[in-house]
Amino acid sequence: MKKVVLFFILDQFADWEAAYLSSAFRSLGEEQYIVKTVSLTKDKVQSVGGFQILPDYDILSMPEEYEALILIGGLAWKETDVTQIGEIVKSTYERGGVIGGIGDASAFLGATGILNKVNHTSNELEELKQRAKDAYTGEMRYIRKQAVRDGNMITANDTATLEFAREVLLALGVAPESEIMDWYRFHKLGYYEASIPDM
Repeated sequence: MKKVVLFFILDQFADWEAAYLSSAFRSLGEEQYIVKTVSLTKDKVQSVGGFQILPDYDILSMPEEYEALILIGGLAWKETDVTQIGEIVKSTYERGGVIGGIGDASAFLGATGILNKVNHTSNELEELKQRAKDAYTGEMRYIRKQAVRDGNMITANDTATLEFAREVLLALGVAPESEIMDWYRFHKLGYYEASIPDM
């Protein structure tokens, strides 16, 4: 039976932040993993780029067993009451599941208090502090880097789509590390510079 990876998407989600990672599960981990989408409701959500998705689950029907919870950034994280998602994140963290947050979703993770315990990054420290307010006391663990993985927690800024994907894939052991790094270099450097055979 395939392991489930849940992508949490809100309306006006950043489609580019999900695309590389979701497709990598198909190309590198198709035998092991299946990607499903979750949102606050089962109503259609639209990406920043105009793609429309009907989520597989809402927060009431999502499965109890899953390997990873991936929070895809976008415009709504600042505007929507996402308290219920915070409880899901905390539960996932406590049971040792992999959690990923990119862009504005990484700032949301700060608001749950969960980043106080791990090394992390986001779009900018000041933006993270403004979004998370008193719940965030982890400034000393903030790293100015495209993506940071600390145990099962992965955070990234919104220009780090490939780095975020790489760290999630490594955290889950989707493929041997050499294959994941080849995949990353191929997409980061391009067809001619990566010089990776049979990609």
